[in-house]
Amino acid sequence: MTANTAPALLDLAPLGAGHFARIEDKVAALMRTRETVVTMQGEALLPLEACIRSAVRPGSTALNVITGPYGETFGGWLRSCGAEVITVSAPFSGAVSAGQIAEALRAHPGIDFVCLVHAEAATGNTNPVAEIGAVVREHGALLMLDAVASVGAEPLLTDEWGVDLCVIGGQKAMAGPAGVSVASVSARAWERIAANEHAPRRSYLSLLDWKERWIDGGRTALPHAPAQLEMLALEQAVDRIGAEGLDAVMARHRAAAAAVRAGVRALGGGLEPYVVRDEDAAPVATTLRAAGGTDAREIVAAALAADASIPVQGAAGALAPEMIRVNHYGTAADRDVVLASLAALGTGLRAVGATVAGADEVTAAAGKAWDAVAAQ
Repeated sequence: MTANTAPALLDLAPLGAGHFARIEDKVAALMRTRETVVTMQGEALLPLEACIRSAVRPGSTALNVITGPYGETFGGWLRSCGAEVITVSAPFSGAVSAGQIAEALRAHPGIDFVCLVHAEAATGNTNPVAEIGAVVREHGALLMLDAVASVGAEPLLTDEWGVDLCVIGGQKAMAGPAGVSVASVSARAWERIAANEHAPRRSYLSLLDWKERWIDGGRTALPHAPAQLEMLALEQAVDRIGAEGLDAVMARHRAAAAAVRAGVRALGGGLEPYVVRDEDAAPVATTLRAAGGTDAREIVAAALAADASIPVQGAAGALAPEMIRVNHYGTAADRDVVLASLAALGTGLRAVGATVAGADEVTAAAGKAWDAVAAQ
């Protein structure tokens, strides 16, 4: 933003209800849903918590699937709602299976709510939602899906998969804003929420407030002043995906993931993909494991010193000494960005004394993987 562009952004005409509704419709089409959507004026943690607190009541039995840090967060919210929480976990190096979910549902037939993250950018894995959704639907529980990192990067078929509450944000593969997010809510989810006397009301977390004041009124009058710049940015993000083509955007993300994984394997130096199987790897980010005795934080620091523009970062918490994360979502799902990231990682490995392959060999491996996916 410059002094000349700031007035153009700050002095916009108010965003009317009709325009707001049209943006919602575009997002719903991207999510492949005909159910109602609620556009909440905050980062995606807002509707994620709102969905749980709206649909879960004391006495509920919830199945929480943990394949990364967000699943762990959901468990805390579920317990604070008074639910009994059954946990299914998978190592961060892989994904959960539909068989594991089916087994948990058989063992605990009272489960009425299931929480699942589609893709975990923090751990680099992705879960088979289509298969899991079929199992949950047969059981009869509500399914809530965190699709913040997956929307735009891999297929998201909200209605077809039987997802009752699906939350997305614009800040990852959509290359849009973080300050506004969307939840789709199925008819049976609305029934559950309306019957829950503990569902938030007169609250920023209230889905029912939005439904009664916005959706039930035909979306003709906004209940409060919208986050105008964020909504317009969200529309631009959806329109840009439409102009490129959703299939092309998803292919670009798949190609980026394949290129990083192939390039790292060619690079050597003790660095390897953290998620073991290619089919479990998320298209938005690739996590890497540093060899024993090598501190991942030192590699990241040296890589960023060599090229501060690359989307490479260290992990947080207990995984920090061993995990490196390469983000390749949105505009970073780009061949040149991937190659620059691999080159910088090579520099980082050499800085800690590792022996790595030459740049030509790494570039060739990554390029071949990119081209193979792009040709599909």
